Amino acid sequence: MESKTTPARRGPKPNLHTRDDLLRAGVRLLHDSGYAATGIKEIVDAAQVPKGSFYNHFDSKEDFGGEVVDAYFERGHGELRALLTNESMPPLVRLHTYFDERIRGYRAGGYLRGCLMGNLSLEVADHSALIRERLATHFKTWAALFENCIAEAQATGAIGTRLPAPLLAQFMLNSWEGALLRMRAEQSDAPLYEFMEVVFRSVLA
Repeated sequence: MESKTTPARRGPKPNLHTRDDLLRAGVRLLHDSGYAATGIKEIVDAAQVPKGSFYNHFDSKEDFGGEVVDAYFERGHGELRALLTNESMPPLVRLHTYFDERIRGYRAGGYLRGCLMGNLSLEVADHSALIRERLATHFKTWAALFENCIAEAQATGAIGTRLPAPLLAQFMLNSWEGALLRMRAEQSDAPLYEFMEVVFRSVLA
């Protein structure tokens, strides 16, 4: 079978600093304005690079969107993982601390932007298989960190085992993302505290 190769990009060799600047601008703009409302001109202007530089690094806006999802998740993944795997804290304290910190951050930001992954799931996932697959991958990684904490809490007897840890982790993540949507609609942290009340006083009791 004849192998297919991707044609080499024309033009100057891509500058990695330019690529990083474009992704940082993309995370900010897509988070602020959404995917559809953000054009390539806005992205390159925000990154202060020539428009032609965009295509030295990304084949299309869709390709760029997938990379933005990766960049957004990876930016917070290290801190998330460090907290949720911190064995010096009981597992439920780790989870509670994580959500407490998130709530403080959203309150400081005026409840305006929510989670970029959740936002793009609503706006783009039906129309882009590439972005949908990136989102699904990162949601699974995120849920797995919750799952490990929950499983550890079950193993120590801190919570019951009537429901399996994977199911509880998925429910927690799904409920959190839903609470963030309500937070934005109501411009209030009340949905987030309602999430905390139900999850920690009932679901994980």
